[in-house]
Amino acid sequence: MRLPARSLCRIALLASALAAAPAMAAVHAPHLDIASFDQLAQPLPLPYNTTADADRAVAEARQRAIARHKLLLVDLGGNWCPDCRILAGTLENPRLKAFVEEHYELVMVDIGRFDKNLQIPARYGITRRLDGVPALLVIDPHDNRLIDKGHVTALADARNMSPQALADWLASWL
Repeated sequence: MRLPARSLCRIALLASALAAAPAMAAVHAPHLDIASFDQLAQPLPLPYNTTADADRAVAEARQRAIARHKLLLVDLGGNWCPDCRILAGTLENPRLKAFVEEHYELVMVDIGRFDKNLQIPARYGITRRLDGVPALLVIDPHDNRLIDKGHVTALADARNMSPQALADWLASWL
């Protein structure tokens, strides 16, 4: 029996999708050994270098992400922001740190008080004022495409989340 061209096309598409399935398998976040931000090391980190060349830092991180087959994670924030500092402290958790290092090339970008380095989010189509920080840009480094469009400020209220919820959010983009 000879199959029509349309059926052959559908079969080829299905085979292609199945072949790609392992790459699309969900990556689970590590189980964190802390339940509350009160368990983070104090004082919380001041993670943003206020004098760094943000354009250069992002470009270099993107090149590393490409070379290491990782996603690029751009953390936009300021040292004045408690949610940014909570996220940074949570990222220091050994389990989460190892997970992030395995899957992401992380670069921290100081945006001052929403008045500095705004060319970085603009490069990814975010031209209006950010709704809050931390704002995380999850980027495919190969085509420089923003993956988490519409969700970049999801962690801006990090202090009202749990450490595990932060880890789960990071894993959801893989």
